[in-house]
Amino acid sequence: MAGTTLGSYEILAPLGAGGMGEVYRAKDTRLDREVAIKVLPDALAQDPDRLARFEREAKVLASLNHPNIAQIYGIEGNALVMELVHGETLKCPAPLEYAKQIAEALEAAHEKGIIHRDLKPGNIMVTPEGVVKVLDFGLAFVALEKSGEPMNSPTLTMRATESGMIMGTAAYMSPEQASGKPVDRRADIWSFGVVLWEMLTGRRLFDGETISHTLADVLRGPIDFDKLPKDTPRAIRDVLRRCLNRDLKMRLQSIGDARVVLQEYLADPAGAAEVPRHGMALPHKLAWVVAGVLGIVGGVGWYEATRPVALRPLIRLNAEIAPDMPLISVGGGSTLALSPDGARLAVALRGADGHVRLHTRLLNQSQLTPLAGTEGATYPVVSQRWWRA
Repeated sequence: MAGTTLGSYEILAPLGAGGMGEVYRAKDTRLDREVAIKVLPDALAQDPDRLARFEREAKVLASLNHPNIAQIYGIEGNALVMELVHGETLKCPAPLEYAKQIAEALEAAHEKGIIHRDLKPGNIMVTPEGVVKVLDFGLAFVALEKSGEPMNSPTLTMRATESGMIMGTAAYMSPEQASGKPVDRRADIWSFGVVLWEMLTGRRLFDGETISHTLADVLRGPIDFDKLPKDTPRAIRDVLRRCLNRDLKMRLQSIGDARVVLQEYLADPAGAAEVPRHGMALPHKLAWVVAGVLGIVGGVGWYEATRPVALRPLIRLNAEIAPDMPLISVGGGSTLALSPDGARLAVALRGADGHVRLHTRLLNQSQLTPLAGTEGATYPVVSQRWWRA
């Protein structure tokens, strides 16, 4: 109640409550400033081992000093004393400038080995000055919910297996979280992608009728990138695709890469590069040139190595590709394939709509022809049967 004291803090008014505790606005009577106090659940406060672990982790979290992260001031009993952020929670759709600030906050945390594990619009505040503040870093890692009906709680924490826990908010958790597996910073990258989707579309990506339906969608549901606004920049689409890849090895490996793309786009919308593929930030045009050269050299080399020398003469060729339809990759395999007679080229290109398709053309012609039913196909290989047909 208002007027209650907790150490040197005087409670002024309640701010909210959820599965991870109750939050109050309070006054620090020693420093004469307002703070936010989160009173932790009894299940945590009454367990000496969990409380000791929480205190150790709170010290690490208190070391986070970043303009886009709400500061932790200290612990008072079973309560966490935090910076009081004035503003409102993130409303979607939202500008990409906010996404950049969220990425900066996660980058600072990940550099200290801290994983949020519960990133969602409800944990993101925006001040009247447009400054983003990410809240509740690490609380989902230590606060174990043992009471109440999970279906009625905005934050789901339940036993999944003997060796794993499902912790986080169902609609925003990563597939590995949803299946109770160990997580690393790539879980936050997935959640960032889900929040970015909502910022672009104004709609939740996963919004099942129940938590079980939502978790099923997180694990296996299709992600229709055609539902993004038509004017979504290619560089931003690419970031989103990499963040929302269920394959951990193919998912974006560092939130810093997303931050760089967002920062470059906001500084120069016309010249922003796509997200780096393997930790190498190549400019988009340079990546296209490198991929084209490698693909053509590889195709011609293969042809030269396999042709009967006595029957086939040396062929020299130039293959011009439409400048507005870039090659899709610079690593992992060739994006071009040449028929054994050197007369036909197959190539994977990304169209203006953002979709990747296979295209073919005769080298003595200039017209590229898209192959129906090849959306999403990559790394073409020309078989003997196909080119003869």
